[in-house]
Amino acid sequence: MAIFFGFALADSMFSDGLITRRTLSIDEVKPLVTAGVVSCCNPSHQATITAMQSRFNLEVAIPATPPRVSLHHGDSVIVMGVRGLPRLTDRHEYTDEEVAGATFVFSLYTFVQA
Repeated sequence: MAIFFGFALADSMFSDGLITRRTLSIDEVKPLVTAGVVSCCNPSHQATITAMQSRFNLEVAIPATPPRVSLHHGDSVIVMGVRGLPRLTDRHEYTDEEVAGATFVFSLYTFVQA
């Protein structure tokens, strides 16, 4: 059973079957990440990953090429959703104030059965 970590879901991650979703607290996320997750984060997500690191002291690697995710029975993906951070069009990082004002939500999607 693999646990992936990313910032979005894609329909291609799932085949037909039952998927559950549960919101996780940061205290639930940290041990999962520490135990080892497969990062689906893109290098273009660096500013969001840096914001996550500064806000939660949560370290997730950024692979040079993110894996193609295909969940199988028992596999999960932790998705970190962020609201309140502006799009970075003319710079490459968020200010401390922007990170402090943003809302971060962690959700665990699990492929339960085909």
